[in-house]
Amino acid sequence: MKDLNFIEGGVCSPKGFRCAAVGCGIKNPKVKRLDLALVYSKYPTVAAALFTQNAVRAACVDFSANNLEKAEPRAIIVNSGNANACTGPAGMRDVRKTAKLLAKELGILQREIQVCSTGIIGMELPMDRIEPNIPKLVKALNQESCDVAQAIMTSDTRPKEVAVEFEIGGKTVRIGACAKGAGMINPNMATMLCFVTTDANVSKAEIVAATKQAVEQSFNRITVDGDTSTNDAVIVMANRRAENKEISRRGEGSAEFRAALQEVMIRLAKKMVSDGERVTKLVDIRVRGAKTNKDAQLVARAVANSNLCKCSWNGEDPNWGRIIHAVGYAGAQVCEGAVDIYFDGLIAAKNGMTAKKTPLEKLIDVVKNDKFSIGIDLNLGAGEFNIWTADLSPEYVDFNRAEYAASKMKG
Repeated sequence: MKDLNFIEGGVCSPKGFRCAAVGCGIKNPKVKRLDLALVYSKYPTVAAALFTQNAVRAACVDFSANNLEKAEPRAIIVNSGNANACTGPAGMRDVRKTAKLLAKELGILQREIQVCSTGIIGMELPMDRIEPNIPKLVKALNQESCDVAQAIMTSDTRPKEVAVEFEIGGKTVRIGACAKGAGMINPNMATMLCFVTTDANVSKAEIVAATKQAVEQSFNRITVDGDTSTNDAVIVMANRRAENKEISRRGEGSAEFRAALQEVMIRLAKKMVSDGERVTKLVDIRVRGAKTNKDAQLVARAVANSNLCKCSWNGEDPNWGRIIHAVGYAGAQVCEGAVDIYFDGLIAAKNGMTAKKTPLEKLIDVVKNDKFSIGIDLNLGAGEFNIWTADLSPEYVDFNRAEYAASKMKG
């Protein structure tokens, strides 16, 4: 989209939003890193949210989804270091208590609060550390600085945030966002949280449709390790303070708003894959020429989640044989003798066989880069799909086998 101006900032960049973050020692009482955050709108909002597709869901997911059916949110409170998932009745009790305490401090209704958690599964929240910090969190609300992106990090190595401004009907509109996610990344969605704020004047129907579309084009097109989490949430809030003419569903200004929202989410999605647990490559898988879009998606996901492919990328080996074998088991209609495979536009396989006109050295140079694309043309139709994925490193295994186990014991 033209005329998008990306600016410094995150979720508190749009008018009327305030943020705060404090350290409670949720994961380890001896380490007071930022781990409890708040996003708050001074004004009423309209909102949309999408949650994990995992059948095992954290208490906060059920609580937040239920709240969204009753009221529009004014606040999001989120903790890191503890997922509050698989904790039985205590999990929901702690979510409700958190919302009750925050509602009292903010002077709003409990149903106007979204609650999110991220971290280790199977451990109860240390409410004795969280409760006394909720008043401090509210007192710290401001728009000048935003530490939410840092506070929601778990295995992330760096905070992820985006802010953009653009014009709709002569009025300046802003969208701000932050996200976390590095492991357990796989649609639909991933072990991820994403909070988006905007001051756009947008209808409920439009924000719901725009959010669903943007998520489908971004967070539902990334994978790191093929795992889907228990706590995923994307929450978008609009408080209408930009004073543009209301954007109705598919009405005037809708195209501009949707394009900006989608670009924000795509940038965050790519940041998440690039920061995958110990990954070294960001790989854009682009499938075309499939019989249907569904077939294209099956092929893209099969290649993106293939451990053999991911290991070859980590080893900087342009092994197209591993790619075509994943194409073959994807469950899509495929004709081996029609498949073409490209690395950054350089043809590696033509009609299912080695393309001799491209020197191997040039293909090796491509996979040495930390970002590259793999094009797969099935030459059977007009179906297409793309997905962003990563390589698989020995360090990924070490991290999840040893470091994560050790951090769980400390929790």
